[in-house]
This record gives sequence, structure tokens and C-alpha cells, in this order.
Amino acid sequence: MGVGSSPCASCKLLRRRCAKDCIFAPYFPPEDPLKFAIVHKIFGASNVSKMLQEVPIDQRADAVSSMVYEASARMQDPVYGCVGTIAFLQNEVSRLEIQLGAAQAEILTLQMRQQETSTTFPTTTTQMDQDEQNLMIFSNTDSSNSLHIFRATEDYYHMWT
Repeated sequence: MGVGSSPCASCKLLRRRCAKDCIFAPYFPPEDPLKFAIVHKIFGASNVSKMLQEVPIDQRADAVSSMVYEASARMQDPVYGCVGTIAFLQNEVSRLEIQLGAAQAEILTLQMRQQETSTTFPTTTTQMDQDEQNLMIFSNTDSSNSLHIFRATEDYYHMWT
């Protein structure tokens, strides 16, 4: 902390003088006092200080972020904390995997039905793929389920003239 600066959130909450080498200052700025208050309530200032000293300097910001997340989770769910959230999300993933399996099974069933239908009514798919303007007209007049393919503009018009 420099001269004329306000103390970090932890020193402000603990009502102590913020030293120049305060371990909390880089991670708990004075603008966000709630961040330290939550961590302090769950872990205690002494334990947070010990944890930060054991973590390499380049990983301390991530450690503080994890502590804040766990402390917030513990405030909402004192028994399970973030483990409750993880368990909930794992159950959600399992439920969605079951739904996905059911949807894939339904797609497979529909594909099999479509294949059965295409073998019942043989068509020339290459001709249909090449000429997208074809009309398919099924004539059931003689119950033979015969398939007639007409060119949309030419054959269909000549059929009625």
C-alpha cells in the first residue's frame, strides 16, 4: 500500500494497518470488501494468509478466486458447498446423456422405417437428386402403388392437354 492509499479490504475489515508487503492487498482491493468478508467468514484471515503463503506467487490470484467461489458456495449451501454444485451438474449431464441416447434411438428407428419404405416403393434416387423439379405422384387407382415421375413444367402440362 502506498502513502495516501486506502487499506486493502482485509485490513479494513480487520481494522489494522495495511503494511506495504500485505499478502492480501493484491487480491482483495478496497473497492470490493465483500470478497474478503465472505472468505474471512468461511476460512478465517489466518488460514487464508497461510494458504496464500504456501501457493506460488503466480498462482495466488487463481487460489483467491477458488477460495471466493468455495466461500460463496458454502454461504448458500453450508453442508456441501461447491461439491453440491458439482454433483448437481454431474446429475444434469447424466440426465442429458440419457435424453441424447433416447433421441439417437428415435432417429435410428425413423431411419430404419424410411429405409423400409424406400424398399417398398423403389425409386431412382439419383434421378430425383439430379432433377429437383420432379413431382412424385402416387396413383392408387388400381391399388398397384405405382410411382410416376413427371417433369414439373413439361410432362405434367402435357398430361392434361
